[in-house]
Amino acid sequence: MTRALILGGTSDASQLAAEIARAGIEAVYSYGGRTRMPADQPLPTRIGGFGGVSGLADYIRRESITHVIDATHPFAAEMSRNAVEACKETGTPLIALERAPWVRAPGDNWIEVTDVGAAVAALPETPAKVFLAIGRQHIAPFATKPQHPYTLRFVDPPEAPLPFAAEMIVSRGPFTLDGELEMLRTRGIAWIVARNSGGDGARAKIDAARMLGLPVIMISRPKLPERQQVESVAEIMQWLGHRDRLGA
Repeated sequence: MTRALILGGTSDASQLAAEIARAGIEAVYSYGGRTRMPADQPLPTRIGGFGGVSGLADYIRRESITHVIDATHPFAAEMSRNAVEACKETGTPLIALERAPWVRAPGDNWIEVTDVGAAVAALPETPAKVFLAIGRQHIAPFATKPQHPYTLRFVDPPEAPLPFAAEMIVSRGPFTLDGELEMLRTRGIAWIVARNSGGDGARAKIDAARMLGLPVIMISRPKLPERQQVESVAEIMQWLGHRDRLGA
């Protein structure tokens, strides 16, 4: 009998949860705990970390998990690494649902960097309005360049004071091209810092930057251990069905 664990938190994971629920497959949806008001899911849900590799391995054994699906954000590197190790330790099949990264298009003005520190260094010294589209847990290093008026956008209001003065937008995507164009224009944004998350839900700001001729400091995805990965919910469903038939 299949009992899947979805490591979620993305729109792709929510689509997968809906498909799994429709198919009548037993599964648990796990939120990492960064969002205080996560979207409802049609599956039993847990919120919070597992306690590293050993904690995740214990959970897999205790809950009789037969399949693990890593549908976390492409930058949730620690969770993804833990999943690889825990599934190896428990002998549990693992697959990743990972959207393709964005690819530079004609007209894009990207400065590609490897991490947040490099993104800070890539900003100009002259004050300029900067839109940080990178999530609240990664903004602290930008305090070293306080001359820039920053705009931040979070799903939830931050619980702790920000490490620097900034304008804040509290909103949940997906965002439209027209909405992003208006936001960038009305706020006079001159630079965008983004992570290469891929997918459609957050792409509008990248397309808007191209249309406005704005530079984008694009942070590349972290390198992860080798694992099986696909780009669509349909492929995950096929993977689950194929495993079921093999085990019949």
